[in-house]
Amino acid sequence: MSAMQDLMALTRLRVLRWLALSALLVAVATECFVTKLAVLDPDIWWHLSVGDWIVHNRTFPHIGIFSRTAANRPWMAYSWGYEVLLSRFYDLWTFVGMGLFGTALTVAVAVAVFEMLYRISGRFWTAWALSLLCLSGFLFNIAPRPLFFSVILFTIVLTLIVEAQRSAQVRLLYWLPLIFVIWANIHIQFIYGLALVGLLAATNLLQRIAISFHLCPDLLTKPTLAVAPLFAIFACCVIAGCIGPYSYHLYQEAFVISQSKIMYTMIIELQALSFKYYNHYVELLLCAGAFFALGWRKTFDPFKLTLLIFASVFGFRTWRDAWFLCVTASAMIADFPLSEDKRDRSLGVSGWAVVSLASLFLLLLFVRNTDFNTRALDRAISHEYPVDAVNFLRRNPVGGPLYNSFDFGGFLIFYMPQYPVSIDGRTDLYGNALVERYYATQEADPSYTSDPILNEAGVVVLKNKFPITGMLLTDRRFRVIYRDNLATVFVQN
Repeated sequence: MSAMQDLMALTRLRVLRWLALSALLVAVATECFVTKLAVLDPDIWWHLSVGDWIVHNRTFPHIGIFSRTAANRPWMAYSWGYEVLLSRFYDLWTFVGMGLFGTALTVAVAVAVFEMLYRISGRFWTAWALSLLCLSGFLFNIAPRPLFFSVILFTIVLTLIVEAQRSAQVRLLYWLPLIFVIWANIHIQFIYGLALVGLLAATNLLQRIAISFHLCPDLLTKPTLAVAPLFAIFACCVIAGCIGPYSYHLYQEAFVISQSKIMYTMIIELQALSFKYYNHYVELLLCAGAFFALGWRKTFDPFKLTLLIFASVFGFRTWRDAWFLCVTASAMIADFPLSEDKRDRSLGVSGWAVVSLASLFLLLLFVRNTDFNTRALDRAISHEYPVDAVNFLRRNPVGGPLYNSFDFGGFLIFYMPQYPVSIDGRTDLYGNALVERYYATQEADPSYTSDPILNEAGVVVLKNKFPITGMLLTDRRFRVIYRDNLATVFVQN
């Protein structure tokens, strides 16, 4: 009888865990359906157009396609894997396909974070609670982009490293080069993953040097992985990053992006935390908790401490890198090893199958109330982007070239391809000088009258909220041919 009662209690506990995890995933998916971020992100449109271009041309771009001001400048579609996937989803189900792709990618991030924390902590409820905190700190800072693949792959790499350190089995890291082949063809932030592996090799070497010279032997943890294999794995990962259409040039592109300055002024998500939103405080809480967790131990691991310091610098520097700090900090908090007999049983394939089915069933119940359909998505897009203005230009075509607001560039690439844009979200393509010139004109700096890109434009499509729009209303060089609550269209007199 006691054995039967124990079995029933265990079954109830499993069901409760499955329901809790399903609720977490459904909450994430529902938020995606409600906010519709997957179709409202300014960059999603040029990503979609690039994916279509790659599929139709069966090659990869090396210059600034879709742009009139940077058409001949070198440019790489370093997120081509994401862009092709997005293109195929749109080709199958149009806006709903884009929304489903973005929602699936967001849920995949939640699954990856939970699985990482579960494997590191060995406790379901610890992983569940930390996942909720971690995801609330960064997940909806930005829309689903190639960055989300970086989050997923980073969690995998970090999990493998923690498990390899614990078990002293370097062979667990033999999977890393394959991961980097995939990562390098999806998002440029595979550089973060390379830095993670390089940091592991370097700190292991320094630990062994310190121990050999009897420096702080009571403070440092003993390294469990051999140095030579770690550096060999790191070298293989660097080479793996070159396997793709852009080979080693990806490293040059990463350097170019790191040199960009003006975009940190123009783009909100690249600015430092303002602490005007709750998720900024969540990020701070996780960071403080991680440092406390590391300091609680009698000895410290230089790899984990250095990683957390770097993650803190990047995480507080820009909103977009909040994921780097939140994921790293959560892993540090969860990292209190348990013996195998005290670890909760893994969900396994059957558990994840139950969670998946339960989540899909619950989503089908909730999706009707989220207004997630073609008509609603089209309406949301029309409220955010100049759909009516472009439709007017289609009915009443005028000569180019085009000058457009920065925020509209990506959408105009998709919806008005007959006019190459003057700027869009690919700041690495346009360079600091051109973007800075654009920012000054957008803010109606007195020098806007001498802006050559604006002066040579035949048609101008601007967002009403920017000062330059108001200035052009009284500029005799231009006249208004269309205006609504969102955008204004000018032509040269």
